[in-house]
Amino acid sequence: MKQAIERFSKTAPRVSLQWAILCLVLLADALDVIDGTITNIAAPTIANHLGGGVGLIKWLGPAYMLAMGVLLLIGGRLGDKFGQRKLFLMGMAGFTLASAAAGFSPDPTLLIIARVAQGAFGALLLPQGMAIMTKAFSPEMLAKAFGLFGPVLGVSSVIGPVLAGFIISANMFGLSWRPIFLINLILGVIGLGIAHKILPRDNGDRSVVIDGWASGLLAGAMFGLLYGLIQGSTDGWGGVPIASIIIGVLFFAAFVYRQHTADHPLIKPSLLKKRGFTSGMLVGLVSFAAATGLIFVLSLFLQEGLHVSARNTSLSLVPVTVGLIGATFAAMGGLVTKLGRKLVFIGLAVAIAGCAGVLALVNHFGTNVHLLALAPAFIVIGIGTGLCFTTIPTVALGDATPEEAGSASGSLSSIQQLSSAIGSAAVTSVFFGAASSGMAHAMKVTLIVVLAAIIFSFPFVFLMPHKAPAGPPGE
Repeated sequence: MKQAIERFSKTAPRVSLQWAILCLVLLADALDVIDGTITNIAAPTIANHLGGGVGLIKWLGPAYMLAMGVLLLIGGRLGDKFGQRKLFLMGMAGFTLASAAAGFSPDPTLLIIARVAQGAFGALLLPQGMAIMTKAFSPEMLAKAFGLFGPVLGVSSVIGPVLAGFIISANMFGLSWRPIFLINLILGVIGLGIAHKILPRDNGDRSVVIDGWASGLLAGAMFGLLYGLIQGSTDGWGGVPIASIIIGVLFFAAFVYRQHTADHPLIKPSLLKKRGFTSGMLVGLVSFAAATGLIFVLSLFLQEGLHVSARNTSLSLVPVTVGLIGATFAAMGGLVTKLGRKLVFIGLAVAIAGCAGVLALVNHFGTNVHLLALAPAFIVIGIGTGLCFTTIPTVALGDATPEEAGSASGSLSSIQQLSSAIGSAAVTSVFFGAASSGMAHAMKVTLIVVLAAIIFSFPFVFLMPHKAPAGPPGE
């Protein structure tokens, strides 16, 4: 141990440089969170401006999350193979260019392609930051870094929707929604310049094996399922949507088979044999999908049903984010280690209570419900969501060995992104499918579906590990 510390002291960057690297990594993660949530508020305005209609609204979020979720599984390994610095620079540059393409998109198709590119380059960018810090930081600095991620990402989740609302209302230079993406040009260029100057050089390890076939199969599976779901619910359940879903299922079956036969699978086979981990993946898949879709639909209900402006909608949803951030701090502050899977039960129960509160209000007042009346239920939904988002991935790692921890953590991050994409598409499809009978009816049907999904996941929590790991993955 002493020799390792001495080697680190000779090769580690000075403290000021470590802080600069930390700020750069936090900027990259904040950009991901902001761009993942910013279209929750902006979607109706974008659709009205570009003429994409309901289909564009349904694709804006899932397109980003789909690319992010699929490529996160190999993003870290690409950094190991070709060097984290190179992949960080490539990811930051690509994300910036994709943001410019989104901001200047003249039609819905190009905008969706740009959103896919944003998610893809984001998936290359994000894993490198953690790897760079693990190699370059002292143990004390690494502990400080982990302590800052929660607050920064929590604030970023607030900034995204609020920023979108105010930018759209300001209509800067007559550009309407476009600056929500174009602002990344400034941040991305600054981040790229700093990264080029301060990130330590590394050559990577060309012997690292990456299973591109598995990633391609997973991408095909998720795209097939999402395309079929979105197009079927938008244009009718003809032959193309049904065929797309069938193809997606077949691709997923091929992906599962590949995981069992490949020499270097994306997910360690030993993990899939652990009941606690697989149960955690299932609970996460359902709860992440339900929560992400619900929060998006709440934004749509406020704008389309209550005719609230984009700015006021973003402010009205702040209670959700405040509850989410508070619950995240409480969970990471020791509750998850102390309570383990009990905290998952609490989070799901609180989310159910919040959904039931909104359902009761909408059932009684319809589209005449007052925003202030919704605020307490929104806070409760945020608390339940925050407890679930934080606790489920952590507890699911409870019976993973140190050798499995990296694969498990990466898999859960991908599951969170992919389930968010599926949930956003599925829940909005339910909402718009029921909208022909009125927005209040659509909101009630959506809440009932979300409640049913959360209740479905309850029994599987009993199969999750009792306790969360005592330290970070791999310790």
